[in-house]
Amino acid sequence: MQTLRSQDGTTLAYDVYGSGPPLIYITGAICFRKFFPIVKDAKALAQAFTVYNYDRRGRGDSSDIQPYTPLRELEDLLALIERAGGKAHIYGHSSGAVLALEAALQFPQCVDHVMLYDPAYVHDSTEQAEYGLLQKQIESLLANGQHAQAITSFLSGIGMPKIFAWLMRLMPGWKTMVKLAPTLAYDLELTADLPSLERATQCSVPIHVLVGAKSPAGIRKVGQALAEAIPNATFDQLAGKGHMIDGADLLPFFKQYFSKLESASIATT
Repeated sequence: MQTLRSQDGTTLAYDVYGSGPPLIYITGAICFRKFFPIVKDAKALAQAFTVYNYDRRGRGDSSDIQPYTPLRELEDLLALIERAGGKAHIYGHSSGAVLALEAALQFPQCVDHVMLYDPAYVHDSTEQAEYGLLQKQIESLLANGQHAQAITSFLSGIGMPKIFAWLMRLMPGWKTMVKLAPTLAYDLELTADLPSLERATQCSVPIHVLVGAKSPAGIRKVGQALAEAIPNATFDQLAGKGHMIDGADLLPFFKQYFSKLESASIATT
């Protein structure tokens, strides 16, 4: 484990895998860097990149200075990029994809390329209203210290069958997940609004959007809309894949997409 301090003094814990161009891996809700699927993803991507796998603030071994704002998470990301050498590729999954896109918009000079998988914005006003109710429910559970219930309610609220949400309690790492339940409020804040397609048109960083063919329809619609709005963005829908994706399945897209961009850059210089 290595650590660094973000701008507001928050300590961020991270691990580094592999060699090659730096890649910052931004996880989604209820994930932490030592969670087995996350480690597996990081090691798969490390076959081609130097992967920085970190605990977002409030998770795992990272601290959490209040009050929370999305800007603080972007400052965390910028600190990691600086540690990686000042410029990096970014991969964001789910709510992590929201942060990855914001990074491309707010400090493009520090971002080489971005890969988004299932960016988890709400996709229409009906879903936004339902999500707002879920957000209030989760905030109430957290305020009452019902952290385990907050996690299972969140998972059920975003479409996971209730039996699977309950079975999460039997997974290795469940106790750690319960400890990071307060960060659900952060992910809900990041994803509660429709994506700003007008802002997306201002993105100057090369973006590749991926969605799973078995992911929720709203997420697929959001991914397609972002890819159409972002200048020169590319888009793929992965047959047979859902919201939880294996890093080994993504690696060929990273290699193909990023190497193609590098070749194009060299050709124009």
